[in-house]
Amino acid sequence: MIEANNYGALLRYLKHFKEAKALLLKAIPMARRVRGDGNDTTLRMQGTYADSLYEDPDATSDDLREAVTMLEDTERTARRVLGSANPTTVELNDSLQYSRAALRARDTSSSV
Repeated sequence: MIEANNYGALLRYLKHFKEAKALLLKAIPMARRVRGDGNDTTLRMQGTYADSLYEDPDATSDDLREAVTMLEDTERTARRVLGSANPTTVELNDSLQYSRAALRARDTSSSV
């Protein structure tokens, strides 16, 4: 699980968003089954997937909405399980703010 998360994060860092999303979409259900929804690795994996969605320059409005929804759920779980001061929770909260900003920017540009 950790290797899949690290590889997905590396692909995202290298801006290979399509590959990162494909890998993480397969790995997240397995991480949920094996480690559970509140596990740090599972939460980080979901965050990396959502980051890959909203950071992709080819992201659709639906992709951005999916990223926001996933990060809202993931950040809420992280805050409940890990606490609000945990580094993973803080990182997820930051990603949530960025994804919301990306969605607002897309909504504003499409309404003009």
